Amino acid sequence: MYTGKHVHLRPLQPAFIMASTGEAVTYRELDARSNRLAHLFRRRGLKRLDHYSIFMENNSRYLEACGAGERSGLYYTCVNSYLTASELAYILTNSQSRILITSKEKLDVAREALKECSKVELCIVADGDGESERIVGLQEVAADMPHTPIADECVGTAMLYSSGTTGRPKGILRPLPELAADQQLPLFDFLVKIWQYREGMIYLSPAPLYHSAPQAAVNLTIKMGGTAIIMERFDPEQYLELVPKWGVTHTQLVPTMFSRMLKLPEEVRKRHDLSSLEIAIHAAAPCPAAVKDDIIKWWGPIIHEYYGATEGLGFTSCDSEQWLAHRGTVGRVLLGELHILDENMKACPVGTSGTVWFKTATPFEYFNDPARTQEARSADGTMSTVGDVGYVDDDGYLYLTDRATFMIISGGVNIYPQECENLLITHPKIADAAVFGVPNPDLGEEVKAVVQPMPGVSPGQELADELIAFCRQSLSRQKVPRSIDFEAELPRLPTGKLYKRLLRDRYWGNKTSRIV
Repeated sequence: MYTGKHVHLRPLQPAFIMASTGEAVTYRELDARSNRLAHLFRRRGLKRLDHYSIFMENNSRYLEACGAGERSGLYYTCVNSYLTASELAYILTNSQSRILITSKEKLDVAREALKECSKVELCIVADGDGESERIVGLQEVAADMPHTPIADECVGTAMLYSSGTTGRPKGILRPLPELAADQQLPLFDFLVKIWQYREGMIYLSPAPLYHSAPQAAVNLTIKMGGTAIIMERFDPEQYLELVPKWGVTHTQLVPTMFSRMLKLPEEVRKRHDLSSLEIAIHAAAPCPAAVKDDIIKWWGPIIHEYYGATEGLGFTSCDSEQWLAHRGTVGRVLLGELHILDENMKACPVGTSGTVWFKTATPFEYFNDPARTQEARSADGTMSTVGDVGYVDDDGYLYLTDRATFMIISGGVNIYPQECENLLITHPKIADAAVFGVPNPDLGEEVKAVVQPMPGVSPGQELADELIAFCRQSLSRQKVPRSIDFEAELPRLPTGKLYKRLLRDRYWGNKTSRIV
């Protein structure tokens, strides 16, 4: 996070505060920490456009780990902190990272991963001590580094990875022009406008910092001279407590967080004054219409939604009024040029679902993976897609129906399971839901639901029958699950991303074909 002019304008203002501990780091301290780490990078031989990775939970050393790259022209990869050692090793190798920054909490996983990563020269424990020449403590190795800027400061940026629900994660590489460190890439100028950022803002970050939207949101808060309140992990009641405690003005969430807050007892929800909030943004996953209705009624018309992949192909956006007039939409295009195309790359009529393509708004490629880069682009190279399925209405508003890879084909009928998922999550006994196709010898596939009951709710056939009857009230027959299974917790990351493939693959076993 580049502190820029704010280290001089507001040196003693907290740049960020950790929500649970109250630990505050001022602009002066964040600037000094980031500079020391940038000097360490240069001493270790990292030059502009080189790569390093960060593998940590949300903690008070995360932002300096990003900020050092932001001011030294490097690509840094914020790695999903829930990955296994082998998954981490894949990203370290694939990203060509020369340095890994980790924490005491994640060191065991990092140490195991390093056994497979001979090209990672150094592992820095941001909040702990070293144990070898290769694994060192940050305080130990950076203590004698200058707290002033490096001589060749220039803009760096994140190279984040797709979450990998459709295969191996892919590094998303954007061009990095040689700009002064106090300048900003054009995409971030765009985000500042649609997120309505301003000087003096107080931003509440409830999500993991390794994910693209929270990472960008906190980064831009600090570039605007605001203060970020960083939750170590999301807790619905703590979130509501933090808004009035710090006078939060801006925040960004995922729909699962809305749902969990809405399921708090009414007396808990009414206990907290949320009037300081100016805008609450959500993205990352489609929001069930009933959930969004309820959150707008509770918080007022401050809910803004946007849709855009980490790849930055294009963006759509809508405010509360627009959504209420076009219920279920993810907005109209603000960046890029939208096309809805069928499997023959022909334009779909208004109201007909097809693959969502954008005439690419911001250039990108998948790092060292030309084949997958080509797969994401049209034959002429002018358009890109991440495989989402949706349609536009007569007013040009986009509605998402699913990811193409999770479409169910049952008896020749295409079924997009998101509608059923959105319905199940509104049931008072259900905390989370996933719907997908499983083998059926007659139909090819049938609709299966796997749900996570609310605490204290007993799973079993009685509840399954209740849920199926509930679905029949709102869905056509072919969309209703034929059976429902139960899990104590679905594999959903704190970012809101549901790893549905992990569930679905249990039912398909080793089958390579989806035709039975």
